[in-house]
This record gives sequence, C-alpha cells and structure tokens, in this order.
Amino acid sequence: MSGVDEQQAQQPVPLTKTAPAPAPAPAPVAAPVAEAEIRASDADRDRIADILREALAEGRLDPEEHAERIDAVYRAKTRGELEPLVRDVPAGPARAAAGLPSDAASGPAGDPENLVAVFGGAVRKGRWRPRRRTHAFAVFGGVEIDLTEAVFEQREIVIQAWAVFGGVEIRVPENVTLHGSGSGVFGGVDVAEHEAPDPDAPVIRVSGFALFGGVEAKPKRGKRVKNLRS
Repeated sequence: MSGVDEQQAQQPVPLTKTAPAPAPAPAPVAAPVAEAEIRASDADRDRIADILREALAEGRLDPEEHAERIDAVYRAKTRGELEPLVRDVPAGPARAAAGLPSDAASGPAGDPENLVAVFGGAVRKGRWRPRRRTHAFAVFGGVEIDLTEAVFEQREIVIQAWAVFGGVEIRVPENVTLHGSGSGVFGGVDVAEHEAPDPDAPVIRVSGFALFGGVEAKPKRGKRVKNLRS
C-alpha cells in the first residue's frame, strides 16, 4: 500500500485557474427628488402668502379668492402644491422659484415665538408686536394669547396651538380676518371664522390640535384695530 501511496504522491497536480469572483453589483442610485416633491417649509408658505397678499392689494384677487388660496397655502405639503397658487399672478412663479425671502420672514420677525405652559400658564397680551408665527403649547396648563391691543406689523399671522390636557385661548380684534382649522381627540378646536370687510385688515390663521383639551379663537367684543393701514 505504501508503494501505491508514493506513486500517487509523485504524480503532478494539474494547475487549474480559479475563476475570479464576480464583482459586486453597484449600489442602486436613488433617483433625485423633483423640485415639486420637496416638502414645503414654513418660509416657503410665507413667501407664497406674501405674493398673494400683494395680488390682493393690487386688485388681481378678490377677498374670497385670496382667502381660498391662503387656506390652500397653509395646507400644502410640498412645493409643487404651492406653485399653482401663484401661477396666474404676474412674477409670482419666478419669485417663488427663486426662493426670495420676504421682508417679514427675515430677521427676528421671521422666527416663531413659542409660548409654553406645562402644569402652569403662559400669557401674551397688552401692547405687543406679534411675529409672523406663534407656537402655543399647553400641557396640563393654559396659554392665553390676546391680540386685541397688539401692534400688527405683519399682514398675516399664523398661530399653531397644541393643547394636551390643557387649553389655548386666543382673542382677536373684531375687525380682522380670522380663519382656522384643526382636530381634536376627546377635545376640540373652536375657531369663530370671520372675514373682515376691509381687504387691508390683518389676517389671523389658527391651526390647532387638542387631546383631552381645547383650542378656542374668537373676536373680543368692542376691541378693534384702530388703523388698519399703519
């Protein structure tokens, strides 16, 4: 048996060329997101709202059309939903696509003001200058926002309110436009909508969510903005 083993050991081993391993498949490249599919930011919405406000002031839109489009602006989720709202307004699409910042959206007035009440309260009232956006959070507490003596430097003001086992109360002058939307889970969002007869009146938009709580916005009787064109 040892002779056979030696004979097998002396036989040459055939050289075989090992096939190279296949190259790994290239990782799939994600398709670029189209401009229209990009999520709209607060600045994008405010920019379109500025264009619509100018169109209203120039008489290109009547108050009803303006209100409908503004509602759509703040419901829009993507930039593609915003562009058609100013497509028929001169220079509207160009300004929207260029991303030009509005005067009101730049500087401190463009930063939202946050009012937070957690097991307590937060109040904003008296003679104050509301910013373009205000965020109100009430968690086992209450937030009061009183605009009846406010100095309106913005033509459109957005208040986003969240009430969780708490409440947010908003009071506005009688002669401004008030619009609102929201939803509640074992709670409610109550906005007394009103359209001011003067197209130059400030527009206040309230967006609310209530969970075992409430968000309320309504005019305060006898309180009016004295100079709508200041």
